[in-house]
Amino acid sequence: MERDELVQLLSPQGLDLLDSLPAWTSSADVVRTVADLRKQGHSPGLVAAVLSQSKLRTRARAKFGEFADRMLFTEAGLEQATRLRVAALHAGRYARAGLRHVADLGCGIGGDALAFAAIDLEVTAAEADEVTAAIAAFNLTPFPRVRVLHARAEDVSLAGVDAAWLDPARRTTAGGTTTRLADAAEYSPSLDFAFGLGERMPVGVKLGPGTDRGVVPAGTEAQWVSVDGDVVELAVWTGALARHGVGRAALVIRGDAAHELVAPADSEDAPVGPLGDYLYEPDGAVIRARLIGDLARANGAWMLSDGIAYFTGDRQVASPFARGFRVLERLPADERHLRQALHARGVGTLEIKKRGVDVDPAALRTRLKLKGDDAATIVLTREEGRHVALLVERV
Repeated sequence: MERDELVQLLSPQGLDLLDSLPAWTSSADVVRTVADLRKQGHSPGLVAAVLSQSKLRTRARAKFGEFADRMLFTEAGLEQATRLRVAALHAGRYARAGLRHVADLGCGIGGDALAFAAIDLEVTAAEADEVTAAIAAFNLTPFPRVRVLHARAEDVSLAGVDAAWLDPARRTTAGGTTTRLADAAEYSPSLDFAFGLGERMPVGVKLGPGTDRGVVPAGTEAQWVSVDGDVVELAVWTGALARHGVGRAALVIRGDAAHELVAPADSEDAPVGPLGDYLYEPDGAVIRARLIGDLARANGAWMLSDGIAYFTGDRQVASPFARGFRVLERLPADERHLRQALHARGVGTLEIKKRGVDVDPAALRTRLKLKGDDAATIVLTREEGRHVALLVERV
């Protein structure tokens, strides 16, 4: 969004017009809305700005719920914004540590600052991009204990601040297209700055879940978070924000429930053994945190193969940290005989899960030429190093 567009959007006329729009639906509805707004005499720039915000608000409901309908966004800001459910957990960690004034350095559209302010923490929020800083200020207007600065994280005075939260920019927008930065050295603020600050005060740093683990400093707590099966972040905690004895954590959020698996460090994989009656796929946060071995041992199970994120056992286990499957049958692993086996069973709808095999499930599904009324799930993986195809059902 350009500065001039933001000025129009933040005018009383612009905000009233935005709030009057119906929920974003189909492209055809948008075309009609544009025509109607232009007939009413609204400028092309204002029409484009309010329609863009309407679309972003609709997308933002997945992260912010009903709060999205009173917020403003940028494309990159929404992409990187923390889900409100997760931001509330971040804020709670600061409060439990007795930290009352938090600097949100690189606040984006203000999602985490909103969660801090909601539990009455004082917040100094800073954002280097002028337009994004103005949007954050708008979103945080209801909270008098929040101060929003248009400033680089590195330039903010931390006098009187107890702790910091940093969500380094990992995306860049050019020509209306938002792209992810592949090199952590290009993040803003830099990880050197973020973790250097962590040596001076308690700090939380939000990173992408696939961030190279080598950037995580020794002596910190690394916590991977998943929401409804989607791994959304890696949070690195230092000082009073890091829990004693916890070096690795997998926080699994499903609906309103949160469960956590913790350990001092990466866990050693459980021993490898033959396929049992049940197969388990750990949650992505558990996989990223490398706590599969601890989870398997806690449930009397073993690894199916070295380096494969499945474990297996002979008893059914209900765990928030893994999805379970009952093994019904071994099927032929080669494609021709697998196709024959599925045809013989009348399988017309097939879910294909795979780990440790080089196959494109969509392409394979096409080549199998499925026919029939039954649905099935197969797992393509390795058992003690050998390729296997397993017919399974969810438990």
